[in-house]
Amino acid sequence: MAKRTVRNLPVHLLLIMGSVSMLLPFYWMVVTSLKTPLEALLFPPTWIPAKWQFSNYLEVFRQIPLWRYLGNTVLITLLSVAGILFTGIPAAYAFARLRFPGREVLFMLLLALMMIPLPVYLVPSYMILYRLGWIDTYAAMIVPWIVNIFSIFLLRQHIRQLPQDLFDAARIDGLSTLQTLLRIVIPLCRAPIATIIVFNVISSWNSFFWPLIVTNSDHIRPLQVGLAYFSREQSTNYTLLMAATTLSIIPLVILFFIAQKQIIQSQARAGLKE
Repeated sequence: MAKRTVRNLPVHLLLIMGSVSMLLPFYWMVVTSLKTPLEALLFPPTWIPAKWQFSNYLEVFRQIPLWRYLGNTVLITLLSVAGILFTGIPAAYAFARLRFPGREVLFMLLLALMMIPLPVYLVPSYMILYRLGWIDTYAAMIVPWIVNIFSIFLLRQHIRQLPQDLFDAARIDGLSTLQTLLRIVIPLCRAPIATIIVFNVISSWNSFFWPLIVTNSDHIRPLQVGLAYFSREQSTNYTLLMAATTLSIIPLVILFFIAQKQIIQSQARAGLKE
């Protein structure tokens, strides 16, 4: 036991160092958000605030319509993730279990779309939304993102690993395709579905470039775009910037701790093998 501990000591030390290096920026962000503006500029810096300024968080709400930004972001995130599940689960099931002409070719073409960078289809997408009259609307930030190719891929790989006997039994019992999807596939895919929800919530919550382009009004801007404008106005007020940033990531941290078990199960069980 002692020999094993000594042998694993370098690995543990390396993991501890990596953990500290990842947690340090978050600690510094929170600590800076609780300092006075003068203390935040001191050099050498202080690791613990001399005076805890919790009022910085209240000042953020007075400076910007943060509740409005949060409400916009929550609405966009919930509808986008709901759309991804609504389109992704049936598509993954079809590519995994249904047989139709050109299935594999169509799936490969779908995966190939993941290789196209955003700048290539940015202008055409903007022109389509402009002609639809969707610029500066919630639809422009939701509808183009209700299909996620990676989510379809991840679910397909998991569904392909489910025993064929389950689907044969469902067919013998007279279940339709929709009933099989609802009663068998979805309950057995809770882990990858939870992973898809977490990843897409994070992606939608942190979305910046696309909302910046398709929004013009302050009342419809999501959180990241609103914080960018706030950062430009308060470029030297580091305490308020760190307070606003801390508030923006708290929901994501809570979500990760709630869903971390499902994420680990998804990676361990579903895999990416055929």
